[in-house]
Amino acid sequence: MRLSVDNDFQRRESSSTKALRQIQQLKSKVAELEQQHLCYVRSQQNLISAIAEICVSSVQEIEALRILIYKGEAECRRYLRSLLINQRKAS
Repeated sequence: MRLSVDNDFQRRESSSTKALRQIQQLKSKVAELEQQHLCYVRSQQNLISAIAEICVSSVQEIEALRILIYKGEAECRRYLRSLLINQRKAS
């Protein structure tokens, strides 16, 4: 009887330990994802600031935002670079 109670206790303890470890792993993953999200938001804010600075017309701003939304950050940066090059050529 004593052995059975000891085994039950050990099993519950190991289940609790396992659950606590899984909770800690999930908390770590959530923290990592939150950090990645903050970095993403900062990069998007910087890109939107760049759009406002580089675009000389509302049509260009709309196009840059459309590219950002539908094609992503890299494509939007490419578009902004092409605008800068064209602006320099025109100057």
